[in-house]
Amino acid sequence: MYDLIIEDATIVTADTKHTVIESGLVLISEGVILGVYDTKNPICGDLEAKVRLNASGKLLMPGIINMHCHAADSLFRGLVENLALEDWLSKVWIAEKNILTPETTYLGSVLGLAENLLAGVTTVMDMFWYPDRTAQAAKDLGLRIATGGIFFDPPGVGERGHADYKKEATDFFIKHSADDFVFPMVMPHGTYTVSPKNLKEAKQLCDHYGGLFSTHAAETQTEQSDIKNRYGKSVVRHLHDLKILGPNTSLAHCVHVDTTEINLIVDSGTAVVHNPVSNLKLGSGIPPIGRFVESGALVTLGTDGAISGNDLDMWMALRLAATLPKGYEMRPNIIDAKEALHMFTLNGAKALGKESLIGSIEVGKKADLILVNAQTIHSTPMFDPITHLVYSTSKSDVTDVFVEGLRIVENGVCTTLNLENFLSQVRSMTSDIKMSLNG
Repeated sequence: MYDLIIEDATIVTADTKHTVIESGLVLISEGVILGVYDTKNPICGDLEAKVRLNASGKLLMPGIINMHCHAADSLFRGLVENLALEDWLSKVWIAEKNILTPETTYLGSVLGLAENLLAGVTTVMDMFWYPDRTAQAAKDLGLRIATGGIFFDPPGVGERGHADYKKEATDFFIKHSADDFVFPMVMPHGTYTVSPKNLKEAKQLCDHYGGLFSTHAAETQTEQSDIKNRYGKSVVRHLHDLKILGPNTSLAHCVHVDTTEINLIVDSGTAVVHNPVSNLKLGSGIPPIGRFVESGALVTLGTDGAISGNDLDMWMALRLAATLPKGYEMRPNIIDAKEALHMFTLNGAKALGKESLIGSIEVGKKADLILVNAQTIHSTPMFDPITHLVYSTSKSDVTDVFVEGLRIVENGVCTTLNLENFLSQVRSMTSDIKMSLNG
């Protein structure tokens, strides 16, 4: 007897063959997918389960993977507007220093991660000041989280220095080394806020513990000019020379890059994290995603923080990732819907080194799944489920979310935490947050 059978759904597996089953079922036990069948298969008539879920009229697909987020920055949504990145950061950091503690970071993380979860995200890569509190929020919600020690040379939140960050990162690796829900990382903020020496130390720590590495890179022209003035080379070349690039590294943004830098990223196996909403809203630019894809780069998607893009909507990121390159290159066939769908499912799993566990609906993988309503006005008629998911689906279409077969969103409601309690606490902070920019 199986723990759970989800049946009569249109299954979009997001596997390497882009398999779609018009009416299928998935067998789940102990959090693992044990079978994926067309309902016409004779085997389907003799199956028993503790729970059978009829998903007729819905699309079943793998959980979304958000590869770049600052979840707790949801506390500051809409606080700093209409500025370019560098001027914007100078104000953001003032607000963060005045408001953030481990306790408020937990509150903000619940807020931001719950927004991800309700939109169908089951795994988040998150960079923030108190990663242990972010990880706890994710575990309490039932999400998977990739996070870890931040590195930041200027005076930051909590007045910690490099030695503090290094110890915190080490402790995080040790604490979460055997946790299936937490993927430990090091997360230096960027080449303009972390010295070459400290970047190399962070990478050495990451490699020692077999973890992941992520940093902001080549987000703005100002950043590129700054790094060239300091070190005589561009951001990606600088990272290459420091031996930062590699298959366990992901670079957020990569907006301003040339052909040589694209080749360095591709040849090293480094993942690119495209964050179209924040890049557009901050006026940072449009990255050459089409060229990345055509060069064979591993392109993934992220939302960035709600403080920069004002939402954590991976569906918006998906649609922009699929359409911006067409307009940028004036080539409507440069990226198709299948390639775009992999950007926020299987490609994210590959970048995390978890392709064998998550990212597609296949036997032996974890049952991280979402159901999408396919009986809406904007889904009728539906000729191609993949095209519909990429170009027409909204986050409000997500009805149910499963992680390891546990339903943590049911009919649009989080089942693991009472979110209203957290919303009330955050609402009580609104005046203090508003005043936080006063220094």
